[in-house]
This record gives sequence, C-alpha cells and structure tokens, in this order.
Amino acid sequence: MGLPETVDFARNFSVLVRVQGPDPKGLKMRNHAFHQYQSGKTTLSASGMLLPDTLYNTEVAKRIWGTDNGRSSMLVMTVASVIEPFLTIQHRGNLSEGLPELIPGAEIDILVEENMGVNSNDGACSWLTARLLKMVDVPISSLALQSLVEVSSGSQENGWEFGWSLVSSRQPSTNSIQPQHQMLVTGKSINTSQMARSTTRIAILGVGFHLNDLPKIGISPLNKRGEFLLAIGSPFGILSPVHFFNSISVGSVANCYPPKSTDRALLMADIRCLPGMEGAPVFSYQNALVGMLTRPLRQKNSDAEIQLVIPWEAIASACSDLLLKEPQIAEKETHINKGNLNTVGHVLLSSSNGSNGLCCYNHDHLNSPCPSLLPIEKAMTSICLITIDDVVWASGVVLNDQGLILTNAHLLEPWRFGKTTVRSGTNSEASFLLTEGSVSPEGEGFDRYQKSSIVPFPLADDPKGYKVNSLFHGHRRIRVRLDHLDPWIWCNAKVVYICKGPLDVALLQLDSIPDKLSPIMVDFIQPSLGSKAYVIGHGLLAPRCGFSPSVCSGVVSKVVKAEVPLCYKSFLPEVSEFPAMLETTAAVHPGGSGGAVVNSDGRLIGLVTSNARHGGGTVIPHLNFSIPSAVLMPIFQFARDMKDFSPLQNLDQPNEHLSSVWALMPPLSPKPGPRLKLPQPPLEDNDNKEGKGSRFAKFIAERNELLKGSSQFGKPESLPNQILPSKL
Repeated sequence: MGLPETVDFARNFSVLVRVQGPDPKGLKMRNHAFHQYQSGKTTLSASGMLLPDTLYNTEVAKRIWGTDNGRSSMLVMTVASVIEPFLTIQHRGNLSEGLPELIPGAEIDILVEENMGVNSNDGACSWLTARLLKMVDVPISSLALQSLVEVSSGSQENGWEFGWSLVSSRQPSTNSIQPQHQMLVTGKSINTSQMARSTTRIAILGVGFHLNDLPKIGISPLNKRGEFLLAIGSPFGILSPVHFFNSISVGSVANCYPPKSTDRALLMADIRCLPGMEGAPVFSYQNALVGMLTRPLRQKNSDAEIQLVIPWEAIASACSDLLLKEPQIAEKETHINKGNLNTVGHVLLSSSNGSNGLCCYNHDHLNSPCPSLLPIEKAMTSICLITIDDVVWASGVVLNDQGLILTNAHLLEPWRFGKTTVRSGTNSEASFLLTEGSVSPEGEGFDRYQKSSIVPFPLADDPKGYKVNSLFHGHRRIRVRLDHLDPWIWCNAKVVYICKGPLDVALLQLDSIPDKLSPIMVDFIQPSLGSKAYVIGHGLLAPRCGFSPSVCSGVVSKVVKAEVPLCYKSFLPEVSEFPAMLETTAAVHPGGSGGAVVNSDGRLIGLVTSNARHGGGTVIPHLNFSIPSAVLMPIFQFARDMKDFSPLQNLDQPNEHLSSVWALMPPLSPKPGPRLKLPQPPLEDNDNKEGKGSRFAKFIAERNELLKGSSQFGKPESLPNQILPSKL
C-alpha cells in the first residue's frame, strides 16, 4: 500500500481539539507555544484522534458518559496539557476524584474532516461540541521519560527541557507564539517526575455523533528502528485551521525506550513536527496505529529535539477499564470506506501479515513508503559506541573482523578542527559524566564474557618505520562498545592512525577481538541525488541510557565533487572528479560523529563528520556533511590486511581541493598567468601638471554641477556611486 493510501486512511481518525474559556488575567496560555487571546478569553488547541468503537469498551463509555445512547457517541483522545489550564482547582490537583470538571464558561470542541457524516451546509469541516470524560496518567511512559531525562542530563550544558524549540521569545498578544520550555539541569529538575507525568498524560473526550463506516484499524505491537511512521495533526491549528488542519509528517522510528524490551514505554521518532501536533495519532505504513505524539524533549545547549510517541499499548494499559489493547474485529475482511474521504480506508488486518501483526519483508512494493529494513538492521550491527575517559562519546564503524574501527579525528584531536578540548565536549561529539550508582561497563558480566570469547590482537609496526604507537601521545582511556551480540561487549582500544591531511578520520584498534564481528559493507559508487540515506549512530542521548544505535532517515541532497588526487589514480583510473562531500537531510546530532551513512541496501556510502550551525550556535540537524566512501578507499585498502601503511601515508599529504571543500569555501580558481606588460603612458610635463589639490577642486565643481542640474526637477537624484549599507 502506497503513501497516498496511508494518508487517506489516517485522515479518517485525525481531529483538531480546541479549548477556550475565560482568562481575565491572561495566564492560561503559560507553557503553551501558541494561543489566541481576545476579550478576556484564551483559546488553545492541539491535535487528537477519533477512537473507533473497536478500541474501547462501549458499556464502560456509556457509564462514564452517563447516557444509555452509547451508539450515538464516540471517544476522542488528545494530550491533557491543552485542557489542564481550564480544569477546576480541585480536579487539577487530584485527577482520580470522579468526572473532571472545567471552570465555568470553558468549552471543548473538535474539528473533523469534511464528508465524515456530519451535517454541514457548505460541505466544509465541522466543529462539534465535546465533553471531558477522563484524564489518564500513563505510568510506564512517565517513569521511562523521567529515567531518560535524569540519566541523560549529566552536565549543566547538556540539560533537557520539555517543550518545542521553534517558538518566539516575545510577549503574548492577541494571536501569538510564546516560549514553551520547562528546564531540567544537571540530572535534577524542579520536579522532573511531575513534568514527566504532565507530558505523558492523556485526556479522553466524548463527542455526540457516531460513524458506522470508519475503517477497521489494527495495532502495531512492535516497532523496529527505521520503521516508517506517519503523523497527522494540526500545527498551530487554531491560528488558521484552513491552512494547518490535518497536516502530514512522515519519518521513522529512531529508537525505543527502554532498550531491548518488548514492552515499549516510549518511542523516539525521527519525524519533523511542530507545536500543535501533540496529540496527533501516529501510524505505521501497514495502516496500524502506533501511538500518540506528545511534546518533545529539547536539549538546552543545542535546541535539538527528540520527538516522543506514547505507544498505544502503554495508553491502553493505563486505562484498561475503558481502552482495549487489541481491536475488537467482528469480521476478518478488508474494509473499504467508500463514503469517507474519497474512498479511503484500505485496512490491513493483523491476520494478513502473520500471526504477530508485523509485516513480513518478503518483497518490496514499488509504491510502498517503507522498503525492507533487513539491510539496515544488518548495518546497525557494524556501528559501535566510543567513549574517551568516560567523559565524551562518539560513534564508530567496524571495518574488518580484526577489530579495526573507523571514526572521526576530531574526537581525539578536537583543537585541530576549531573545537574545544575533549574534556569539555565538542560541537560534534557529546559529553557525559558517570554518576554514583551507574553500572560500569567492566562489571562481572563483562569480564566473564570477555574471558570466554575475546582474544588479544597484536598490531605490528610497519617494517618501513611507520610507527603506529607514536601517532597518539595522549594518556586517555578509549573504550568501544560493540552491539552485534547480546549482551553488549565493552573493549579497550588504542589509536592506530589519525589523519594529518584534510580528512577528519581516525582508526582505532581493539585490544581484544570479540567473536563474530560484523564489518560494514561498502558501496564506492557515487549515490544519486534524492536516493534514500540512513544515518546510524549514537547521537544525542548519553551512553548511560543504554540505547542501541539510533536510525534517522533522509535523502542525499547534494554531492560536492573535487579533483581526484594523484594518490587515488590507482583506485579511480581515467576519472578526473570524484565525490568529496555528501550532504543529507537525515538528522545528525552531537554524539553521531563517526557514524555511518548507508543506502537502502545497508551499504556504507559515507562517514558522518559534522553538521551545520547557525551563527548563534544552534545546530541544524538536517544539514550535515559526510565523507563519501570513494574518499575512504585508502582506508579500506589498509583494512584488508593492516600491513601496508602507504595508503594512510597518502592521506596525510596536503590537498588544496579537499581542504577547500571541507572548509566550505568556493572551488579553487586556476592560478593566474604572468601579467601582460602594458605600454606606460608618457610622463606629464611638470610645467603643465595639475597638483592633487587642483584635480580635487575640479572634481568637486563637476559634482556640484550634477547636483544643481538634478535639483531642477524638484528632487535630487541618487548619485551613481552612492554606497548602500550591506544587508548581510
């Protein structure tokens, strides 16, 4: 099923939730990214999901609603944060006391798509009155979020905030956007637990209408990294519903928390979302419900956001008296909703994809938004985590089965690349501090595993005198975490090579070689523009969180070429240019340096090196730069037997073309030739030569005449040599 069909299916369930009420002091909009304020009334909005009656117990819903006409009503799910400002004081403090109540004058409405069976005179989208039925905490998700924040915030500069980064700092007005941040620092917060509960809390609304022909919906029970996601919501919806209602955003699963657990408490989504999309339903590409989008985590020092999705299983478990983990499907058939949204609603039942409801990757559909993930999963096993002195971390790529690791040189020598020292962190790798009680990577389990399956590897010096031990004089402890086996393996490593030329590359050698290493597969062919690109690495979240490598997807947006150096002629005969830099739209965050850029076949096409920053220091995750595989050919030649160091020596040679590319400078122009000898004018006679003062007086006189002539038309004209102020 293609992306257009998935979008049409999702539009059946997406709504816009509007909450408005009296606010004479203008306080209800605090901690919200945008709002409307007029005549003492504040209006907020968020996204929501229309729940089909197959996902909840209708009898319980009727009891909560207090009506026997349950078949003429439906439930809507959204985030509680949009409603909490309008709760009465007694219900704001204790959500368990009966039916939650709003302050007098507060109203909740939802906006549904046209042609959804709602009476409308002009066929446009319709507002329907809704009633607040239930506020639900999701303990498994709030505890996971609290743990994630406290473990990740290991230093002042790496603190975390709840809320959107794409907001303005100006004061609120009639229609305005204002900051929405709640700050966390140094692993502690004003009330981390309370903020985590507020971020993951949901609200259940009742709406007085019912649709009998909604398409049947399935639940995606297990989401893999890299799996396709689609969110449909209304960013800044209340400011202009006609422009923003039910907007689409697509991406993929970046990671899951807790790691290595089948009970998903939180999903990290590699998806671009905007304020107002919290509460939006998130679907997988087989039209199965994944969960609900909530407000993101934002890193204080970089404005990088982690989009969070609360899985449906966690929501249903927290409200088990009303919601169902699995839909009640009476008929096992594909349902086509011909009445809604231009014949949408092709449904893929769990029985059509195997017993567990997951898609079996036997073949790829040409129109499918998500190709097979098996090659990407294979590439993940080649990505490792590198730490230095348990202070900073970055990513690396396993090159061979002898324990050779490729990473960035700026991790080891940041001062060469205009970065700060390793101990204070850099722009491309992240810093963290081990706290008391944290598990040491070299615990009992590690030592026991190491003795049984790891053997030491001696790396001999090159007979030509290229001493590997003399390349790095630091006294730092370098450790590498390998994720290809369960449990993970930590190994010490030493530096083999740091490039002294224009390339930001370095090589590490594991002191002991684990079994069954998984070297990366490589593709030296230049990737085509627009081709799929996956960035795999350990970006943003500290090693203490215990995450596997995250996956972010995008496309190859630009290939910058340069003249082929002489040392590459043996690899690339009869080629004058080769790719010198790759730019992708996949997100790259601090800590992802040294990670891999792979294509849809799971083959390495580039090494992640850096991303762009605004002048003020804000990182631009979706504008990043990678070293193409073709440039890394000497590295892979050395990795074959690790005996011939001449390819590495060639990389140390200066190269003006590569240097200009990686300095983000224009291409070098050819050197100018010898200057032509022009005939010199004859010398002026001293008796007739005017002095400098005379020539200047003549210039002033001519200029005055020009001004006098132009003023005759009533307005002086601008002079042709007028200097305009620069706008840069």
